[in-house]
Amino acid sequence: MPPTTQQSSQNVLFSIPQSFLLQIGTGSILLLLTTGKATVKALESLGEVSEELFRGDRLPILPFPDDSES
Repeated sequence: MPPTTQQSSQNVLFSIPQSFLLQIGTGSILLLLTTGKATVKALESLGEVSEELFRGDRLPILPFPDDSES
């Protein structure tokens, strides 16, 4: 006679309806895709902001020595 603990754990797994497992799986995939899109947009905007920060038109003009002075 097999132990009852193995049978009860297998019965719990099979007692969950497949439609419920499908709903959980679908929801998690949709959440993952939405989070991925939001992350891509945030990284793109961060890249644009950093590009604007390091553009040359906002830097001060530095005095550059002439070659004839030396």
